[in-house]
Amino acid sequence: MKGILGRKIGMTQVFTKSGKLIPVTVVEVETNVVTQIKTKENDGYDAIQLGFGNTREKLATKALKGQTEKAKTTPKRFFKEIKGVDVNSYNLGDEVKADIFTPGEVVDVTGTTKGKGFQGVIKRHGQSRGPMGHGSHYHRRPGSMGTMRPMRVFKGKKLAGHMGTLTVTIQNLEVVAVDTLNNVILISGNIPGPKKGLVVIKSAVKANGKVNDMEELVSYETEEPVASESAETTDETIEPVVEEAAEVSEAEETAEDNN
Repeated sequence: MKGILGRKIGMTQVFTKSGKLIPVTVVEVETNVVTQIKTKENDGYDAIQLGFGNTREKLATKALKGQTEKAKTTPKRFFKEIKGVDVNSYNLGDEVKADIFTPGEVVDVTGTTKGKGFQGVIKRHGQSRGPMGHGSHYHRRPGSMGTMRPMRVFKGKKLAGHMGTLTVTIQNLEVVAVDTLNNVILISGNIPGPKKGLVVIKSAVKANGKVNDMEELVSYETEEPVASESAETTDETIEPVVEEAAEVSEAEETAEDNN
């Protein structure tokens, strides 16, 4: 098990050289720092705590300052535990970067869904509306509250209420590409959360370390054009042309004077 924290940037699409289009989500993963290591002997379980995103020192509490000072790093904004890791392979203050994952690896992505505010049963639960005409006064209401007895609404009844801002995990997504230069990971499909929302990428629980074979992606990088030797101009090639133009202009001037 391994994991990293990042920010959802948005969605785009990439193409393989065979012509296949893959919709991907771009996740920016700045350098994560191991701020705490938990072991079974001391804490009852194995885990590492990752710190992500720098914050101003005056906004950090004394407890967080002391924790990050032990790891010899700056105060962080987000902290998250990754359980089930091999704690012996990590040291306090180690940096976790995008290259922790490889293309084709299967991962689970956890994020917080977009908040929609207070919504009715049609948008929140997908219920059907009533007739809109012919004297009907039942349009977007929730419907029956239940049976006559026990004269109360059962727990779990789908009613209007606050929608969104839930912690959701999308399982078995595929890492399409890893850009270590820009600290970016491309993940197939969509992931929960708004743009710039915090997400956690971890090894898939159900994939058992599976790594799929990835086709080579189309690259749009263009090389700078190289000027050919014939197109190169030097002082030696320019001087004769200038002298010839000057001689032509002098001949034209003398011809005008003679006329």
